[in-house]
Amino acid sequence: MATDYDAPRKTDDDTESIEALKERVPDKMSGSVDVDDADNPGSFELEGGDLSEHDLDVVVLPAQADEFTCVECFLVKHRSQIDHETKLGPICLECAA
Repeated sequence: MATDYDAPRKTDDDTESIEALKERVPDKMSGSVDVDDADNPGSFELEGGDLSEHDLDVVVLPAQADEFTCVECFLVKHRSQIDHETKLGPICLECAA
């Protein structure tokens, strides 16, 4: 016999009405209003105001002699964190775990 997995299932626990469940569990959110609009990133403003006219200068240093780039996570790490080397390159301790 074929089973319809989309059909609603009835169990012994389903016999209790929704009103009885509401009476048993107090409604903690009743009377409170959610004023935090965290789901709307359009309303997010920086405290310092508009910083678009400012240029930022960043100095990027090349990898040093005692550093390597892990071929799994692509992070630059110290040589003491090498777990093993493959034909593709070194693997760090965190990625090898």
